[in-house]
Amino acid sequence: MQKVFTTALMIALGGFLFGYDIAMISGTTSQLESVFTLSKSGLGFTVAIALIGTIIGTMVVGKPVDRYGRRRSLILLAGLFVFTTLGSALSPVWGVFLFFRFLTGILLGAISVITPMYIAEISPASQRGRLVMLNQFNVVAAIFLAYVINYLLAEAMASGSWRWMIGVEVVPAALFFLMLLRVPESPRWLALKNQAGEAEKVFTRLGAENPGAEVKTIMDSIQGQAKSGHGQLFSKENRFPVMIAILIAAFNQLAGINAIIYYAPRIFEMTGLGINASMLQSISIGLTNLLFTILALFLIDRYGRRTLLMVGSGGMVFFLSMLAKAFFTNNFSELGGYGVMVYLMGFIAFFAISQGAVLWVVISEIFPGKVRAQGQALGSFTHWVMNAGISWLFPVVAALPAIGGGPSFAFFALMMVFHFFFAWKILPETKGKSLEEIQAEWAKKGK
Repeated sequence: MQKVFTTALMIALGGFLFGYDIAMISGTTSQLESVFTLSKSGLGFTVAIALIGTIIGTMVVGKPVDRYGRRRSLILLAGLFVFTTLGSALSPVWGVFLFFRFLTGILLGAISVITPMYIAEISPASQRGRLVMLNQFNVVAAIFLAYVINYLLAEAMASGSWRWMIGVEVVPAALFFLMLLRVPESPRWLALKNQAGEAEKVFTRLGAENPGAEVKTIMDSIQGQAKSGHGQLFSKENRFPVMIAILIAAFNQLAGINAIIYYAPRIFEMTGLGINASMLQSISIGLTNLLFTILALFLIDRYGRRTLLMVGSGGMVFFLSMLAKAFFTNNFSELGGYGVMVYLMGFIAFFAISQGAVLWVVISEIFPGKVRAQGQALGSFTHWVMNAGISWLFPVVAALPAIGGGPSFAFFALMMVFHFFFAWKILPETKGKSLEEIQAEWAKKGK
């Protein structure tokens, strides 16, 4: 019998591709700027082109994944990802590089929608938080590994290491493709397609306590959704989860997390460090992210989503404020010259146990089955739009003498103040409830 944890772990390899890609690009920026003779704006566009593709991927994936299923969709995406990664690594000119990075982004967008939703649909309520978080664990493990590989390749090669930094991604992509051949289809998707018998077989294979009861609950919920109009995402009944998905995804990026992940070496360079020292200190960010994500795995189903978000907001406000102070005063000698590194690590720690842990869990939980793929796509779309905009603008804004790093980090700190009140006053708790229970409760809020 294939237990649910093993299945979720294999599906969560999709998160590894996502994490490696967003961190890997940080090690290539200086070389790409030189090799392709890019302006600051051109560099920002080069980093953002994959994110633009990701936005498109989130927009188009909802209906195909509902039609063809979670498993088959991911198998196709993983196979194509191997091809586009090789294309990016071997690109002879900037235009070809942009083309393959754009395609890679489309695939990542689609994968980022399907993976957490797929895991949520196979998970029992009592374990859903930590199982969906396996996706985030893979994201941060890949970020840490990407920083380490980037540093080692930069040390080993005088030039051209950027091609290897990208090309290494072929290995996890191929492994993901092979693993997907061993996982079952989502039982909730099978139920949506009136394949109750197959859904029960999958629940049995995953070790569910009462597969028959699980399927009956799902089928009853589907029938209720059909009667109440839940078949349309933008309906009165779904307006509350739609609002939550948009807000939680937007706040995730307004923390500045991906500006820091993408440009960590460049932020350290702004403090006067050389590029190799900057890459080495970036590894500390990746390691912090990994360790505190592991901690969050043990906290999310015990203390709940809202508590983690509120605690994380407070910590992020403090450390982002300290970063802003360091750049406003141009004083990088605090804590023996390691002040910026310590503040960034503190920010990453509180982000990892809060927004990093909670975002995809909440979005995967809050929508009815018939629009879950579309709702997941909406949350991912919002996340990636914000991601692309901030990642494109950050190197330009931070380099402007009139603005710089101080106002940038101060802005992120202010956004996390608003995020605290969002988690405290607006976001309901979902821990320990089945997907069907959550949907029934949230439908009442939309009336």
